[in-house]
Order: sequence, then C-alpha cells, then structure tokens
Amino acid sequence: MKRIETLGFHAFLCVCLGWLTLSQARGGESYAFVKAWPKAPEGWDFVGPSAVAVDSSGCVYVTERGSHRVKKFDSSGRLLATWGSKGSADGQFENPSSLTVDSSGNVYVADCYNHRIQKFDSSGKFLAKWGSGGFGEGKLLFPDSIVVGPSGNIFVTDPGNSRVQKFDSSGKLLTKWGSVGRGDGQFSEPLGIAVDSSENVFVVGRRNHRVQKFDSSGKFLTKWGSRGSGDGQFSWPRDIAADASGNVYVADGDRIQKFDSSGKFLEKWGSGGTREVQLIQVHGLAADASGNVLVADGNSIKKL
Repeated sequence: MKRIETLGFHAFLCVCLGWLTLSQARGGESYAFVKAWPKAPEGWDFVGPSAVAVDSSGCVYVTERGSHRVKKFDSSGRLLATWGSKGSADGQFENPSSLTVDSSGNVYVADCYNHRIQKFDSSGKFLAKWGSGGFGEGKLLFPDSIVVGPSGNIFVTDPGNSRVQKFDSSGKLLTKWGSVGRGDGQFSEPLGIAVDSSENVFVVGRRNHRVQKFDSSGKFLTKWGSRGSGDGQFSWPRDIAADASGNVYVADGDRIQKFDSSGKFLEKWGSGGTREVQLIQVHGLAADASGNVLVADGNSIKKL
C-alpha cells in the first residue's frame, strides 16, 4: 500500500476521517491518505500551486502562480521561508511556473511572464537572473518548466519558441534544440521536462500528446504516446518527473501514468474530484530521493 499525504490546510476535514484508501484497479494496489500537511493556521492554503520540487534533505519548494511567490517547507510540513511578490524586479515574479533545486541547495525559478530564470539560495536570497523575451539564443518566451541535471546544468522548456534550452548554473547558454512541428525532435507546446541520473532528457509535448526522450545534447532517442485515455495515451499532458531508478511519471489530466525509461507503461493512478485522496488537473510533479512522488494539483500538494 502506498501512502498519499496532502499538503494544504484545506485538507483538515480529512483528518477527522482518519485513514482513507483509494483503490487502484490495476493490481489491487491502494493508496492511503495519511494526514493534512503542512502545519498551518486555519484558513491558510496554497494559491494556485504550479510546481513542486524537493532538495536532497527533503525540503519541499512550491511555486504559486496566484500569489507570485515561492514557499519552502521542511519534510515534516513546517513552513521555513516564503519569498516573492508580483513584479519584474529582482526577486519578484510574474506567474512563476516551475522551479528546481541543485545539489548545493540553490533554487532556480522559471519566471514565466517575465521571460527569465531567477536563481536564489535556499533561503530565498536573490543570486542571479538571465533571459528576456525574444527569439534569439538565450532568449525565452514564456519559459514553463525547469530542471537541473546530475552535472548541474539547467534545462528549460521554452514553449514560445518551441524548443528546449540548456544552460550552465550561471546562465550561460550551452545548447538548444527543437522547432515547431510533429516530427521527431519537434515540439508543439513543450511544457514539462525531466532529467534522469544518466542525464537523458524527457519532454512533454502538450499539443502532440506525447513524451520525447533525448540525450543531454538534444539528440533524439525515442518517443511514446498518442491522444486518448488508454494506458500509455495522453490528453493534454502537463508535466513529467523521473526518479532515481529511471522511472518516468507523467501528469495526464486527473491521473498520473508511470513508465520505464524507454516508455513501457507500468501503472497509473488518480481520478478526478476534490477530495484529498483524488487528483484533479495535475499541474506539477517531482520525485524525491526515497522514491516518493510529489504532486501539485488543484490548490494542494500531495505526496505519493
């Protein structure tokens, strides 16, 4: 049995219900709701959580589009830091869409409507920024998803330019790939991005309803998916994550699908609804070092 923890105070109603289970039809596996998380005053809630990331110590970071800020929690759910406000100055955001954390604890935020990446230390101190709106090298148009690879390089989906860009940790452009289209290595609204331990890169094409896999320099390796609701099919997929074992998780509407690194379907879970043991419009995914999957959906964060 896998546990589901809900990160979001509006889940306090479910505490009164104790243990809840969500049966998984495939293989009889079930997911149990454990507890409301984080520890917060009554009335507190997430405001449009768009993405979630976890660092090597288990701290959880969340971007909120609705409040234009980042929140940091320890692994037990205690709020440690909050930073950001609406604007274009250093440390401000305009609809932050995603974030990632490197091995040193630095936090990189895709500042979507400001067309840039911002870098912070683990407490939210501004360190650097790069990018501006445009079509040229290093320019970004509505950067959506960001992830750091094992070598410390930063990969960003750039849907306005139908491409992926790769930077070093200081923002120097290393390479880029992609163009608009449906062929191998082409994209139609590339959104979620993930990198595995071998630095293979997985990209969700939302309008192409598929996942593409590349090496770290952008060489096309394989693809899977088509539009539909069957196993291994997608309907407007939103995000993707890879765990330490090489498994890949895809946010597909009100469900999550799990694959091996070559695209073989393994399992799925989730159903639409607003109760904390269900999933509704999954926005963001992250996998921690213990194999747990963190999910941003609705106005909550869940831990599988």
